[in-house]
Amino acid sequence: MNLIYGVKDKPTFGKLLVFAFQQLLAILAATIAVPSIVGNGMSHSAALFGAGVGTLVYLLFTKFKSPVFLGSSFAFINSMFAAFAGGVTVAGGYAGLIIGAAFAGLVYVVLAIIVKAAGVKWINKLMPPVVIGPTVALIGLSLAGAAINDLQVGKVMVDGVSCASVYLCVLCGLVTLATIILCSVYGKKMTKLIPFIIGILAGYALAAIFTVIGITTKNPAFMIIDFSTFANMKWIPEFTFIQAIKGFAEVDAGYLATIAVAYVPVAFVVFAEHIADHKNLSSIIGTELLEEPGLHRTLLGDGIGSVAGAIFGGCPNTTYGESVGCVAITGNASVITILVTAILAIVASFIAPFVTFLATIPNCVMGGVCIALYGFIAVSGLKMIQNVDLGENKNLFVVATILITGIGGFTLTFGKITLTSIACALILGILVNLMVSGKKAQ
Repeated sequence: MNLIYGVKDKPTFGKLLVFAFQQLLAILAATIAVPSIVGNGMSHSAALFGAGVGTLVYLLFTKFKSPVFLGSSFAFINSMFAAFAGGVTVAGGYAGLIIGAAFAGLVYVVLAIIVKAAGVKWINKLMPPVVIGPTVALIGLSLAGAAINDLQVGKVMVDGVSCASVYLCVLCGLVTLATIILCSVYGKKMTKLIPFIIGILAGYALAAIFTVIGITTKNPAFMIIDFSTFANMKWIPEFTFIQAIKGFAEVDAGYLATIAVAYVPVAFVVFAEHIADHKNLSSIIGTELLEEPGLHRTLLGDGIGSVAGAIFGGCPNTTYGESVGCVAITGNASVITILVTAILAIVASFIAPFVTFLATIPNCVMGGVCIALYGFIAVSGLKMIQNVDLGENKNLFVVATILITGIGGFTLTFGKITLTSIACALILGILVNLMVSGKKAQ
């Protein structure tokens, strides 16, 4: 695609800070959502710090050639639950988070060694555009439900349910989306490069007006933003390794086995998604990242970055589709922007009011943002198969199998191991492609 800033380009310092802030907004909601879901006192600020550190590690391993931010991985949520459910105290659970991330990181290291020895030609042969294209599209489509769910709720909860009117929430989300679209399509120069900042500010402003009306009239249907969050700010990030120091004494062979079973299989599943993400990013920036800097380097960056992220924030990291979508929509692939975003995330984790403000951005506003981000991921996957002849049944069946099994939510569970719908769809797509690859084109 036509990029305004290429991977090696360096925007001016002022623009760089604004672009980095936009990237931070794009990845924030998902990054802090993981510790919220897992609970057990996990810190939002620490997760943000860990994501920043993990991204720095990734950039170093990839020689600053891959412009993507790493954030908290949703794939490991059940694994993280298992760490706290292994018959240990909360401190022991924190120790389990670090050990589990180390197990996952070890899987990435082993895979990187294999790839370094065997090369990547076999991967390109195993996963040609007819396989990887619909898989990338599926990553975006599989997140569609999350975007629409967020679009309909605010931040103020009563008994775990949003009290704000669905219609007002949807209005705030659609205003956000419309602003992003208008800025991206009709915007000039800087406006075209920061549509997400402008869109989020527009949606937040409207949600704030509704919330003030709700507070004034004592009508909960108008209360979208939870300003009470500022009263419970935590000024210092509660790093995982500090919590885990006391818990390592509880680790025994049985608990280690539990953690290994919870983390290792998931790491193999995420490997497939890792390839899809980097294939997608490669199509956007016009450079084959699996060749240069090389899949072995992206794997090492992702794996070691996950360990680093977990040591500080408890959450294994992964390359974020939201970050890739932001690159695609804005046309800004400058890796320096990602570097500054990582530094900004680390610094921001110590500024409680700033982190709290970001945390108050209502779900409905981020839902409007995610419609654009996830949609671009889906479209970029479809663009990968635009040169594939779908008039050939052998190609049609591969694409159909991946899309229908993935969108249909087909998963397989073996004991405590669950293959996600994306992993199942990719595996089936590979098998179908191998089955029909012997048929010559008509």
